Amino acid sequence: MKKRKWPWILGIGLILLFVSSSGDSSLISSSIILAGILLVLWKLFGSGKNKKRSKEIPELSDDLKVHYTEVGMTPSEINFFRETMNHTKTQINRLQVNLNQTAKLKAIDLRHDTVKAAKALFKELVKEPHRLHDASHFLYTHLPNLIDLTDKYIEINNHEIKNKQTYAKLEESAQIIDQVASLIAQDYQQFVSDDLDDLDLEISVAKQNLKRDNRREED
Repeated sequence: MKKRKWPWILGIGLILLFVSSSGDSSLISSSIILAGILLVLWKLFGSGKNKKRSKEIPELSDDLKVHYTEVGMTPSEINFFRETMNHTKTQINRLQVNLNQTAKLKAIDLRHDTVKAAKALFKELVKEPHRLHDASHFLYTHLPNLIDLTDKYIEINNHEIKNKQTYAKLEESAQIIDQVASLIAQDYQQFVSDDLDDLDLEISVAKQNLKRDNRREED
């Protein structure tokens, strides 16, 4: 989209009009210079910043606003959570791109379902935003570390000339990437472990009920 130039033109035009005037300090002239300055400042620090912010974080939907409020989050907590999740979403997208760059990285992703686990954990966090601290290792250590590692791996792998040391370093990096990718899968499993425990309990109760019903039928 083309940037609007009228605030610049109008603001500078008003300033020039004042400078080229008779030089009196009348109220009209003062108003003109003030309006010009305000328009230029608005262009520099106001509209551009607001547009950039709106592009970075999507507008909060009514459903999510209700959801966050129902779990007891304050407006400041909601803002912090949304900023964190917006950054995390960008990181996950970047990781997905990185893991599709080479056959080796693709194999690691397939082995651990790394991107799938990251996206699934992201969804679970949206459902349970009050548990943000439970995903701290994923958010602040494992995910950013994996991005840094894959960035460096891709950079080295793209070297036109490779020697024995280069291939050894790539192999070592791939092993570390594989381990961190496994940790992300574990992060997801640990986050949903309570759900699995609940399911185990329900299965156990269902089995007991089935046994009881079978005994009644035999009697």
